[in-house]
Amino acid sequence: MTKKINLALQGGGAHGAFTWGVLDRLLQEDDLEVCGISGTSAGALNGAALKSGMIAGGRQGARDNLEWLWMQVAGVSDLGMSDWMAPFGLQMLSKQIEYSLPYVVGGAVSRVVSPYASGAFYQNPLRDIVEKFNYDRVCDSHKPLFYVGATRVRNGKIRVFEGDEIGPDALMASACLPTVFQAIEMYDKTTDRIEAFWDGGFTGNPALFPLFIKELPDDIVIININPLEREDIPTTPQDIQNRVNEISFNSSLLRELRAIDFVQRLIEQGTVPDGAMSRVRIHMIADDALMAQLSAATKIVPNPTVINRLKQAGQAAAEAFLRDSVDNIGTRSSVDLREMFA
Repeated sequence: MTKKINLALQGGGAHGAFTWGVLDRLLQEDDLEVCGISGTSAGALNGAALKSGMIAGGRQGARDNLEWLWMQVAGVSDLGMSDWMAPFGLQMLSKQIEYSLPYVVGGAVSRVVSPYASGAFYQNPLRDIVEKFNYDRVCDSHKPLFYVGATRVRNGKIRVFEGDEIGPDALMASACLPTVFQAIEMYDKTTDRIEAFWDGGFTGNPALFPLFIKELPDDIVIININPLEREDIPTTPQDIQNRVNEISFNSSLLRELRAIDFVQRLIEQGTVPDGAMSRVRIHMIADDALMAQLSAATKIVPNPTVINRLKQAGQAAAEAFLRDSVDNIGTRSSVDLREMFA
């Protein structure tokens, strides 16, 4: 029996390679059907690659397109051939990048120099990648339905793009870190004016509410790449800033999960008539222990070795989900929201 799911793909820069690994494994399951995708930042890029590949060549087409995307991000043609740093652990690799002179200098400059200071020499490196997508396929009306979240700078509200609204600018807007990139400016039909947009992670990482429609199933699989918990208290400036970023980019997701839990309680108590609102079932694929070894440095610097290991970790996490939790799809949530917020 086919199990129908929606995917909620979190943003997190190059750590989105973990999501690539998860998707690569899930796409090998013939009895698992992806009906809807909501993505932010790297999650939006993964979603666009999956959707366009699926439309062109089915499951294998989606897997091939995801691999193409991450070869573009890594700047290599074979991740295995580039894994010369294999003897080093992920935590050591992360620290090497974090304390490298180029990264330290770049971080210091980004705190005092605006990305607008480059003037005519400014270039967003994502443009070369996103312009290579086939947007006839990305925007195709067939499932999986696809939604991209960004933050409208003027009023700080989330803007969800869908259908033929999704183009290179929408994807770049969803991944636009304001200290690194200039805001993406484009016409917004919902406000009938030119608007500036920043990373969608500030307001929806990812947005779940677009998936609450009758055309889509009630099961949402969240692929989480920003650790919800870290045991150690951050004490260095780098670790403190890294944890601040993780908390910020998880806050919108946690708000939506709290709202879902609240609605489920109302339904169970009979306050809301059964059938009046969806009984959304939440599932999550994550590896907080792995992600806790990494930092913001490996999000910004797409190291091929890190990307390769994140893909492998994503595949392993998906395998564990398929072994332990996939039977919950269609019946109950795999995530205990009440315990999460206790």
